Amino acid sequence: MFGLGTPELIVILLIAFLLFGSRKLPEIGAGLGKAIGSFKKGLNEVEEAKDDLAKSLPVVKEITEVKKSLDQAGKITGVSDK
Repeated sequence: MFGLGTPELIVILLIAFLLFGSRKLPEIGAGLGKAIGSFKKGLNEVEEAKDDLAKSLPVVKEITEVKKSLDQAGKITGVSDK
């Protein structure tokens, strides 16, 4: 996990415990969990909106397919547009 072993995680947790105290750590953890969940939900909503748009507009669907084809061709030939 990011190159962190058990000793490093223990040191990080001890420092966090010393900085925030035992009462504040659960609140911080809950807030962090909610933030990550909200972020994932937002990403899913963007993906769903993109899929809905692609389904509702035939031109967008066609452009998306052409873009995928170009990306695949770029990977095969080693040529990139970026």
